[in-house]
Amino acid sequence: MTKQPGSSAAAESDRSTPAGDATARREDTSVDAIAEAAGTTGKADAGTSTDAYGGVAPALAPGAPVLAILALGWLAAMLWSTREVISSAAAGLTAISLSAFALPGVISAALVSGAAFALFGVDLLARRGSERVTLRFVAAIGTGLLVGLAAAFAINLTYADNATTNVIAGTTAAAATIGGAIAGARSGPVVGAVLAAALGTLIFVVAFSQARDPLFDLFGGGDGQESLLSAAKWVSRTESLLAGLVAGLLAFGYLALARRRAARHDAATPAPRWPTYLLAGAGPGLLLLLAEVIIRVGGRSLLDLAGALSEADAVAQTSLGTSRIDNGIWVLFVGALTAMIAFGRTLGPAHADDDEPVEATTTR
Repeated sequence: MTKQPGSSAAAESDRSTPAGDATARREDTSVDAIAEAAGTTGKADAGTSTDAYGGVAPALAPGAPVLAILALGWLAAMLWSTREVISSAAAGLTAISLSAFALPGVISAALVSGAAFALFGVDLLARRGSERVTLRFVAAIGTGLLVGLAAAFAINLTYADNATTNVIAGTTAAAATIGGAIAGARSGPVVGAVLAAALGTLIFVVAFSQARDPLFDLFGGGDGQESLLSAAKWVSRTESLLAGLVAGLLAFGYLALARRRAARHDAATPAPRWPTYLLAGAGPGLLLLLAEVIIRVGGRSLLDLAGALSEADAVAQTSLGTSRIDNGIWVLFVGALTAMIAFGRTLGPAHADDDEPVEATTTR
């Protein structure tokens, strides 16, 4: 039986053709979606991109050049102030003691500046399309090493030529190199948030020194030894609490800025979840504890030399070391809690499951 133009078989054939075209179009759309997800369409934004192997490239940290400049400026300020304090000492024993007191500030600044400058370097590599993990990590370490060598050269060039100078220079170079290794992590915004918060915390601690004496009197620092110790403890806790608040707020603000920038380039960019804010808020405290490890390992000879000057110096060095550890722990927990609370306040109210059937019934 032949198919006539007006027969039902011909009509069925005509109807099957649009259906076949629709199926083909859906297959083409699926192929395009798979290709776009694999990164073969060449689409990329400032927050994330795809490499040649279909992997997601490291996210870029906003304001990395500004952060690097500020961190390097802070390191230069710490080196200059330390040199002025040491050179003003009349006797060699006093210079040793002052060098031990100034070492933590220099090491913390070197750790942050090495990481910040390395973050800027690896972001440049990512913008140029170099997204290999090994290359990023090696470049970060190399950049941090360059910062450390430059700082060590400046110390040996401007400080007095003695054993303490060599200890400060070597420990500073090591801290900057370790900071560069930290910047090799793939999550650029998180690293940037940690560094911005850590830099702000270091600046706050130095600025807070102007308020220590009034607070010391406020907390009852009198002539007795017990009252002096109690007042010093409360001043230290107040400083650590406020530093943790500063760290958490700065970390949250930086991540919020990075989220808005990524959303401007691609509205479909997923928002950071709560573990990201938790890590960013705790990061400055972790860096302070890491700096203490570097001080105790690299600067051990200087600390031992300063502690051997007298019994009072030994007690002072032990007390300062314990205070730095306590401060790092306080900043870690308070910073993490502050960032989490700030993130929680940005979340909308959760919808209860009991509301869904009511909405469905109303729609019908």
